[in-house]
Amino acid sequence: MNEFTVPLSRRGFLGAAGTLGGALALAACGGQSKPPGAAGGPTGAAAGGSYTGPKVTLSFWNGWTGADGDYAKKMINEFNAATPNVKVNMNVFQWADLFQKMPAAVTSGNGPDIAAMHIDDIPTQAAQRVIVPIDAVANNLQLNQSNFAPAVWQGGMYNGKRYGIPVDVHCLGLFYNKDLFEKAGLDPEKPPTNKDEYMNALDKLKSKGIAGSWVSPFQFTGGLMYQSLLWQFGGDLFNSDVTKATWDSDAGISALTWMTDLVKHGYSPKNVGQDADYVALKNSKNALNWQGIWQVNEVTKLTNTHIGLAALPKIGEKGGVWGNSHQFVLPRTQGNDANKVSAAAYFVSWFTKHEADWAKSGKVPAENKLAASTDFTSIPGLKPFADEVPDVHFPPAVAGVGDAMTAMYDAVNAAVLGKSDPAAALHSAANKASQILAQNKKKYG
Repeated sequence: MNEFTVPLSRRGFLGAAGTLGGALALAACGGQSKPPGAAGGPTGAAAGGSYTGPKVTLSFWNGWTGADGDYAKKMINEFNAATPNVKVNMNVFQWADLFQKMPAAVTSGNGPDIAAMHIDDIPTQAAQRVIVPIDAVANNLQLNQSNFAPAVWQGGMYNGKRYGIPVDVHCLGLFYNKDLFEKAGLDPEKPPTNKDEYMNALDKLKSKGIAGSWVSPFQFTGGLMYQSLLWQFGGDLFNSDVTKATWDSDAGISALTWMTDLVKHGYSPKNVGQDADYVALKNSKNALNWQGIWQVNEVTKLTNTHIGLAALPKIGEKGGVWGNSHQFVLPRTQGNDANKVSAAAYFVSWFTKHEADWAKSGKVPAENKLAASTDFTSIPGLKPFADEVPDVHFPPAVAGVGDAMTAMYDAVNAAVLGKSDPAAALHSAANKASQILAQNKKKYG
């Protein structure tokens, strides 16, 4: 069955799995349930190098409800045509719905043969044994850390085992309105790269009556902006063993204060609505927007407004960019059909070798050599995001971490809306998140 659903809010659901995935999976799976099936993942000949078995049909689940779903469908059609013995049927859900359905489906033996997840979904699903280790696939495909940025490679690991094969990187970048830059006497080909340049641009824009850097109080994109600034100021989300939230450090407070000062000093309106920062950018009301790569395809097609794309400016002393990665996983199956396992691994191999095609949906290929290929670099607008990958940070590989992150997003919301000062909001959120981490330790082991 193919189930192509109409997207509600792309940015809202892109993060739903991260913020809701742990809780939803537990609700569906009943705590530490252990779905049936073999304990290990694919081994030996079933690890993706080729497929020579009989005809099989595979079910592939993902949350690609936007334009990326259209690209995935096109690629799957190409795969099916080139591989007559393997037919892949793609089922597309909202991310939140996918994580409601998958644990119960796997438990009942009706789960997919392949799935795509975000990095921060993998630990929770692995802890609940919804997905299986796939070290053999990575080994057979001769994938290793040298092929990827370290954060991308490590993102697919949980408890020393590989559960995810990286497909892409999607991160935050700087979108800027060239028309407003010209109006303010700024060079439209020279976006700001550091704090001084950024503030100078904002002052010139403000002198022309333009509030130039709208700050969103919502996860998309204010929460992602905050995380980028946190890392740039030298902080981190959690301590080294992820037992305590540390975003209320001096670095974290400085990062959120910088955001709220943009509002206080008139560089941003108050009470910016969901996605209003991006809409205002396109309508030439906002000049600088910390926005996700998933909007690149749209802005490069605009004809009435000219939007430039660049790497995030370094407001702090370090490089820091929020990012995430789609990775292929293999759900646990009841029958453990060797032919299906082998065919699924082969599909993963085929798709990852065509990451440059997948990049056209608005992604950076996960593998370094593909991100450097002319097939990728010729795609309009994406190169600045590829340049950022060495500075990209991902959430830690800890089960249920998305539940703890929700508290941080609430703190950003409260501070940006002026309901709480940054320090108080972050301290309260960090204490709440640390309690959630302790509860999750007991819940997941």
